[in-house]
Order: sequence, then C-alpha cells, then structure tokens
Amino acid sequence: MSSAKVIGVFGGTGALGSALSRKWSGSGHQIIIGSRNAEKAISVAEEINAEIGNKNVTGSDLMETAKNCEIAVLTVPYSSHIETLQKIKPFLGGKILIDTTVPLSKPVTKVNLPKSGSAALEAQLLLGEGVHVVSALQNIGSHLVGSEDPHAEVLVCGNSDDAVDKAIALITDLGLTCWHAGSIENSAAAEALTSVLISINQKHKLKSSGIKITSH
Repeated sequence: MSSAKVIGVFGGTGALGSALSRKWSGSGHQIIIGSRNAEKAISVAEEINAEIGNKNVTGSDLMETAKNCEIAVLTVPYSSHIETLQKIKPFLGGKILIDTTVPLSKPVTKVNLPKSGSAALEAQLLLGEGVHVVSALQNIGSHLVGSEDPHAEVLVCGNSDDAVDKAIALITDLGLTCWHAGSIENSAAAEALTSVLISINQKHKLKSSGIKITSH
C-alpha cells in the first residue's frame, strides 16, 4: 500500500466517487468527500464509515475539501467539469489533480471530445502549470472499482512523471493495474475509448467491458 494520503474526492456522492472513497478508506487513506451540497457529502461519508467500520471519511463543500486535501480526485460529470474546476482552482496550487472525467454527450456511443482535445487537457489549461493534472480511470465502471477482484487495467496520463507515479500508487491501492500512457494530451485516447467500450457493451450485451495491455 502507498503511504496514507488525504484525498479529496470531488463528486464523491456519485457512483464512481463513492466507490473510490470506500476502497481508499479501506486502504487507510483519509478521505474528504467534496460536494456542492455539503450536507449530502457528510451523509455519504457517514454511510461509508458505518459500512467500512472506519472513521477516516468526512464530508464537506468543494472549497473546504480543496483546501484540506493533499491530492484531489475529480469524479463529476462533464457538464460540471469547468464549474467545479473554477471553484477549487484557488486551493490546488502545488497539488495533484486526478481527473476521471469523460466528455460524454448524447449519444454516448459516439466520441465527442472538447475543442481543447480532452477533458484532462482542458483541466490542465484552466488550472495552469502550478497544478499537476493526471488523467485516469475513464475506462472502468464504479461497480468494478468496488469489487474485490476488478480484473481491469487503467491508462494514466500526465506531464509530470512524479505526479503520474503518485497517482499510479494510489490507484494500485484499489487493486487495479496501471500503465503510464504518456503526456496529458494522450488522455484524448482514453476518454474517447469510453464511448467505444459503451458501444461494445451495448452491441454485445456485456455488463462492462474494459481494457488489458498485452505484450508479445
């Protein structure tokens, strides 16, 4: 397990955010669930503590979570991506932001990347060089994150090798295999791949397809 961190999970009341919070809580990390609705965040944190039998999950609003976390994890829908980033930006200087955002729009089976190239690059441009944005976890469903044996692999992209390594250490605590997939620009491939996997799920009636890197 990586050394214990204070992880702020923005959008932590949603399916992916709460699954990450549960798993990281069980690994010994301190979790702050950040939400526009602080009361909801506190309620979800209490539920997770009761379920896991820990006391290391708390809830707060977006700004307080950003102030107090060591590493930020963004799990909001793309429709809330820019708004959330703007609110937490003043408190993220020198920190790592793991961005899990997928720019999905109807129909979700068609790739629709933003003009900047990817949601993660959009975040990096908005936050500036003082924040190390790392892209990850776009290609895995919340039910797999929460499973005991997820059998899933994760592409991790970022411009700082040190930030990517730290993100990989955290994601490895979830029981997931990670691959350093290059610079933040390469996040476009991981984000677009989500629509491909959704199409595969629908066409072939799969619950959840994923990726696996092979070598010959």
